[in-house]
Amino acid sequence: MSHPLLTPEQKLADAKKLLSLPRIVVICGSTRFMPEMNEFDLRETKAGRIVVKPGCDMKSPHELWSDPVEAEALKLRLDNLHRAKIRLADEVLVVGDYIGDSTRAEIAYARSLGKPVRFTHPEADPDA
Repeated sequence: MSHPLLTPEQKLADAKKLLSLPRIVVICGSTRFMPEMNEFDLRETKAGRIVVKPGCDMKSPHELWSDPVEAEALKLRLDNLHRAKIRLADEVLVVGDYIGDSTRAEIAYARSLGKPVRFTHPEADPDA
């Protein structure tokens, strides 16, 4: 009996079901909305969802990104990390009423993967 080859995405979805994992939501948006992201993290968690979101606000001063060369390299690594969070998630929640280039790219990436995208401010949806 031959079995069709499963894509990595299908294997991940199957593993999540086998593990009885709750829905995973990734929060996206401008880091200017970090307080709002934290609020939606609380609300989504209360609703029984696993939440992943940006872990760094590089617009706020910090020694980890005080060197401009290191900061640029870190930004690239964080962008790649956030794309991995999008791949892991079952859905995307975009926080805020402003969509910049990075968030717009994250939305397009999520949609290219077939991930549902919700908005705290639906009028901000670049495809609306």
